Amino acid sequence: MNAVLDPPTALPLRVDFSRAEVVDTAALPWVDSPAVGVQRKLIERDGGEAGRATSLVRYAPGSRFAAHTHPLGEEILVLGGTFADEQGVYPAGTYLKNPPGSRHAPFTEEGCLLLVKLCHMQPDDIQRVVIDTHQAPWLPGLVQGLSVKPLSDFAGEHAALVQWAPGTVFTPHRHWGGEEIYVLEGVFEDEHGRYPAGTWMRSPHLSQHAPFSREGCTIFVKVGHLPEPG
Repeated sequence: MNAVLDPPTALPLRVDFSRAEVVDTAALPWVDSPAVGVQRKLIERDGGEAGRATSLVRYAPGSRFAAHTHPLGEEILVLGGTFADEQGVYPAGTYLKNPPGSRHAPFTEEGCLLLVKLCHMQPDDIQRVVIDTHQAPWLPGLVQGLSVKPLSDFAGEHAALVQWAPGTVFTPHRHWGGEEIYVLEGVFEDEHGRYPAGTWMRSPHLSQHAPFSREGCTIFVKVGHLPEPG
């Protein structure tokens, strides 16, 4: 899809991957997309409609997007409602990964809210993934109180849902290839701050922190996918 965006939405946004970023997505404005009834909160963006981006995307009931190709793939977590395309119907809680070069014409009957990542995958990550996270089991994490639902694993890049019981503390650690977090429920914390539901965080290659959660939380996490500086 080669739609022309208004200049403010086409400008690079949070594209310095050597910087740590924290965004309260509740404070971001909804921006109209090229499709009627589809709006986005732009979190990070580099390029136009086919460029690298992370967004919250809101479809009004009955809205649809024209058929388009994702040169370096697309990753979706359905946060609410029901999303659909010609390959299936994806209710809230669905994780969907469409590989590089995939094409679809998405739509919704009832409306939906999505977390979407575009054009960040490796060219040879060709497996399509669809997971109903409500049915997938929680696996034990590395420390007591931590549970994990693996979603995607390819060449050092990993995505998962992680659930923290109240009072869970993780050991200090570094992230090779960086880390990206979206807080789905509760409050996630580390030595740098508190991050309630709706917070998006990106930490650069070899960043270090000591995370914990006093109240408990559930987060979507990606690691290993950010470029190394230089």
